[in-house]
Amino acid sequence: MRIAFIVDPLRSLKAYKDTSIAMMRAAQAAGHAVWTIQQEAIHWSPLHGVCAAAVHLEMLADDHDWFVEVDRHVVALRDFRAVVMRKDPPFDMEYVTTTWLLEGAEAEGARVFNRPRALRDHSEKLSIAEFARFSAPTLVARDATVIHSFIDYEHDTILKPLDGMGGTQIFRVRHDDPNRNVIVETLTRDGARTIMAQRYIPEIVDGDKRILIVGGEVVPYCLARIPKAGETRGNLAAGGTGVARELSARDREIACTLAPVLAARGLLLVGLDVIGDWLTEINVTSPTCMVEIAEQTGFDAAAMFIAALDRQCLAAS
Repeated sequence: MRIAFIVDPLRSLKAYKDTSIAMMRAAQAAGHAVWTIQQEAIHWSPLHGVCAAAVHLEMLADDHDWFVEVDRHVVALRDFRAVVMRKDPPFDMEYVTTTWLLEGAEAEGARVFNRPRALRDHSEKLSIAEFARFSAPTLVARDATVIHSFIDYEHDTILKPLDGMGGTQIFRVRHDDPNRNVIVETLTRDGARTIMAQRYIPEIVDGDKRILIVGGEVVPYCLARIPKAGETRGNLAAGGTGVARELSARDREIACTLAPVLAARGLLLVGLDVIGDWLTEINVTSPTCMVEIAEQTGFDAAAMFIAALDRQCLAAS
């Protein structure tokens, strides 16, 4: 069976830590043929439907030379057993357009994970509003007066764009910060862009926990991403250190509450971000941390994902 993964450029992926590569290796180990697609290669025509130039890979164990190209040609997405959308943000109009194309492929019979409509409808930052009882005090706004009122009330806050990833453009802003005006102006682009403000959670020193949900089941370990000295961001891309841990009772309460709701929407893989006892984000575009969890605990979330994908495909056939 052929599984296609829509990923970033292959040479940009780092096999020693990349979750998409872990998934592809798990797919091959399960007997599937692994194909990759670049976002820009997806196209539609009335004659052929939604197709893409696809590359068949043989996955290797070497983390430097991690694949060999076997073949490449244009394939209709409906002809794959499954299509896995793993393109990283930004969540821009090109990303939205890709979800439209993938939704068209679904109408032609393709099985796409995560579901394109669910990806498009689900804001990774704003979606916590649906589960507000688990989230710290939060504001979503672009009006500077409203944002400054929140900063004054909370005294210590985190400001971030709604479409960022990897810790980019995240600022800690205290009420007495002399740079708060310019930070708000820059992030909101002088009131043209909506951002998120959240109460600063001191427990970030113990790690920003990534909790994975696969097919509605909660992975029993999280990866606590601990900020480096002098940082408030735990993201691995921002220099944080990942430490795998068993879930706390609160972690499990949050994850088990969200899991069935999100799975029912067609979100096969979800990455929750939890700091202390508070839910801060619900990531669905390209959740990571499978490799680090597997290396430190032996729990193979990538294999769990492929097994869940197979079950979903079998149920749909």
